[in-house]
Amino acid sequence: MEFEDVRDRCLSKAHVTEEFPFDQNTCVWKVAGKVFALADIDAFDGVTLKCEPEYAIELREQHTGIIGGYHANKKHWNTVRSEADVPRALVLDLIDHSYERVVAGFSQKQRKALGL
Repeated sequence: MEFEDVRDRCLSKAHVTEEFPFDQNTCVWKVAGKVFALADIDAFDGVTLKCEPEYAIELREQHTGIIGGYHANKKHWNTVRSEADVPRALVLDLIDHSYERVVAGFSQKQRKALGL
């Protein structure tokens, strides 16, 4: 999995912005201002994604390439390493899952206003 694959999937989602709030290397993707994915663009070695807590643990047990979120709350975030045992299709699904987790946290009014 390459950085561009992650970027393309993130940016394909509705109302997503790409920002660099921490430094010029840490790319952050947000949906309506809420973070759902982060990755280092210079030393890309994976992507950090929001995840349902029980599913996060299950994924870590099944794949050595999925660890608790780097510099994130490990209960709600996983880091998926790019050069690991994680199939590309699963990484793309986990990006979708992360986006959906964040959107699910919006109020019904917010989702309706965004058309989500």
